[in-house]
Amino acid sequence: MRYFGFIIIALAITSAAFAQKKQITIEDIWSKNTFKIKTVPGFNAMNDGKHYTQLETSGDTQKIRVYDLESGKAGEIMFNNTVTSLPDGKPLKIDDYSFSKDEQKIMLKTESENIYRRSVLYRIFIYDIKKKTLQTVDVDKILHAKFSPDGNKVAFVKSNNLYIKDLTNNTNTTVTEDGKWNEIINGNCDWVYEEEFGFTRAFDWSADGRYIAYYRFDESSVPLYIMPKYTGTYPNNYTYKYPKAGEPNSEVQVKLYDVASKTTVTADIGKEEDQYIPRIKWTKDLSKLCIYRLNRLQNKLELLLADALTGQSQVIYTEENKYYVSINDEITFLSDGQSFIFSTERDGYNHLYHYNWKTNKLTNLTNGSYDIEGITAVDEKKKLVYYTAAEGSPLERKLYAVGIDGKDKKTLTPENGTHAITAISGNAFFLDKYSTLSQPPVYYLRSAGGKIIRTLEDNKVLAEKMKEYDLGKIAFKKIDVNGQSFNAWMITPPDFNEAKKYPVLMYQYSGPGSQEVGDRFPIRDFFWHQLLAEKGYIIVCADGTGTGFRGQEFKKKTYLQLGKLESDDQISFAKYLAALPYVDKNRIGIWGWSYGGFMSSTCILKGNDVFKMAIAVAPVTNWRYYDNIYTERFMRTPVENPKGYDDNAPEKMAAGLKGKFLLIHGTADDNVHFQNSIMLTDALINANKRFESEYYPNKAHGISGGNTRLHLYNRMTDFILSNL
Repeated sequence: MRYFGFIIIALAITSAAFAQKKQITIEDIWSKNTFKIKTVPGFNAMNDGKHYTQLETSGDTQKIRVYDLESGKAGEIMFNNTVTSLPDGKPLKIDDYSFSKDEQKIMLKTESENIYRRSVLYRIFIYDIKKKTLQTVDVDKILHAKFSPDGNKVAFVKSNNLYIKDLTNNTNTTVTEDGKWNEIINGNCDWVYEEEFGFTRAFDWSADGRYIAYYRFDESSVPLYIMPKYTGTYPNNYTYKYPKAGEPNSEVQVKLYDVASKTTVTADIGKEEDQYIPRIKWTKDLSKLCIYRLNRLQNKLELLLADALTGQSQVIYTEENKYYVSINDEITFLSDGQSFIFSTERDGYNHLYHYNWKTNKLTNLTNGSYDIEGITAVDEKKKLVYYTAAEGSPLERKLYAVGIDGKDKKTLTPENGTHAITAISGNAFFLDKYSTLSQPPVYYLRSAGGKIIRTLEDNKVLAEKMKEYDLGKIAFKKIDVNGQSFNAWMITPPDFNEAKKYPVLMYQYSGPGSQEVGDRFPIRDFFWHQLLAEKGYIIVCADGTGTGFRGQEFKKKTYLQLGKLESDDQISFAKYLAALPYVDKNRIGIWGWSYGGFMSSTCILKGNDVFKMAIAVAPVTNWRYYDNIYTERFMRTPVENPKGYDDNAPEKMAAGLKGKFLLIHGTADDNVHFQNSIMLTDALINANKRFESEYYPNKAHGISGGNTRLHLYNRMTDFILSNL
């Protein structure tokens, strides 16, 4: 009997072992891609609004195939790289593709090479679908290749100059000739415009293809920044123009090139040279260009209407703000030639308006104590504007439709969570990427009325994979401190027991207008945070003062003092957590990246009685070292606001360090320079403070490539396990 009892016990133990859930490893996240989130890759809706194309890859074979939107039925193959190959017989490896407006030609982008965050060099080929021929745009890699509206030409940038390739006779036209590295840029942004105004192709065709409007940057007076790259016996010094806070900017001109006559005029943007031109947009009037003009303080925006033939301009809209004006792409010019739909925070929340500059009539399309996210589409035939907003809660995004007159608003996606919407030509359908805090994204095809037509991708493979692992519970939480209620999420360990005490690791970003707490999947570093939860840590993220989707006053309260209120909040959050019965108040840590690294550095120095440890990845350590467009938007210049800069700089707080601190940076960070960490390191040494650091040779702000992320997250994990 005793023998059989042992057998039963052994079998029970074995069964329990087999039933035991897996533990996440760093390799799962950064090597094995265990938790891959599927998308709808290469989705390109076609002009008829009934079909779309996708890039299908199998080994070296790539095909661009047509599908029916409603049924998903596969149709014709528009391009096959094994049938139409390069002159040497090798198949093209397609990184991206796009169609000409008439969908008779395909632009194939290959051999991608990133320069900065948004600018990418490609070798470009044009495939003629009817003729089944392949044509090279240029022998070298180029920037920003874009079809003319008739599909017979391609404009592009090479070596800081703008060119036009005529596909019919295979000839090039040189639009500009004065381009020179670190001096003159035509048709492409300088570094700071690309990073802070969020675009890089600095030219556009008019709707009829008669004109090209383009930017000319003269960055001769902008100070040089030198970054050593450790690639050989001697470092290679990479130099580029980077205007730090208070330093000179590029002088910007807007040029209008007449393609037929090959003549150029300069748009009148005023006599002030120390200003910004954050956008240019062609209106529905084929010869009229809208130019955004923003003063250097960024608190006054004017929209100019420029004549393409003469360059003469007039102001059609002006907006001023006691803090700063937020720049976005949410503007659609209407075919009446005298009005547009746009979004603005002019009344305290970001809302939609219809403005007629001839009659000076401004009509609210949305209103209330919530922010809209952006315009999805404007359907002039139906007189509807489709948009996404956080109306029910700052945590959610839903799709809505409202009349151009502001009437008959409808909610088209009733499900709570986040709906990331992509418009499809004709506005009969929309692509909806839908997720919640704990549900992986599902891609739906929806009708214009919001009805789900079919599911394009449900990520069931990931959902089933997640069930194999011992994941902690993630849930939203309200944290009430400093007379304000803040949104947060919390991950608790899988075996969480309120009777026990747990260490807490706080994560945050905290930058102006940002949002880390939202009803979407995945939250930042979800699976790594789950790995830490499996090891017994509670993970918490709370969006403090200055974050987005709670109105202008909440977002802009940090004006002139970046870091002060945000760090006050995070310290208060930590004290709130410390008082919870299941939290070990002596084991609270914080980490963040970029602005989040600035905050985690500030918090452990300023809140040294609260935080046991901190990790700062690629942090700003004094806003004097960061670029002027971003920094001055919130802080003005160092001359105007020296206390705002220095009173909230980690570099100036080094003597306050008590806990364990890990400082991480890439040596080739073109955005938040390695200089930031060097200066903080120097200050910590001068204060005789002990800390740890890790640098990544030749890595940019994202610190990635090869085994880098694997190494980085192993380093951070080990530091947390050893010090928290």
